[in-house]
Amino acid sequence: MIEVTTEITIHASIERCFDYARDIDIHTQTVWQHTRERAVAGVTTGRIGAGDTVTFQATHFGVRQKLKSRIVQFERPFLFVDQMEKGAFKSMRHEHHFSVIGDQMTCMRDTLRFEAPLGLLGWANGATCAEEIHAGISRGS
Repeated sequence: MIEVTTEITIHASIERCFDYARDIDIHTQTVWQHTRERAVAGVTTGRIGAGDTVTFQATHFGVRQKLKSRIVQFERPFLFVDQMEKGAFKSMRHEHHFSVIGDQMTCMRDTLRFEAPLGLLGWANGATCAEEIHAGISRGS
């Protein structure tokens, strides 16, 4: 299992941060351009909520892939968790935690846990993926 945790401080209210983090339109605008990621099923625009699903299609390592996730935990404005239901990973869980740290200041902590398929080969690709994911989370996607 690979785990990547990133924490950032945002000058905005916790409610605004929470809502932006679950907005499909904002997400698809902030991911790497070369992946051509887009929402193709489930909630494809606007905010995702409790029990909702989204399927993203993107190109990773030269292969077009789909990943379907469901919001399995939703505690506005403090936490939401999306978990893979179908996709290339053996498993994937993404926790989005929010806490107030001052007036109009919010801490957002993202923890992504995933297990790559294919044993050692999958782990090597997963480690490369983790580096890319960490870079993406750090810049706000």
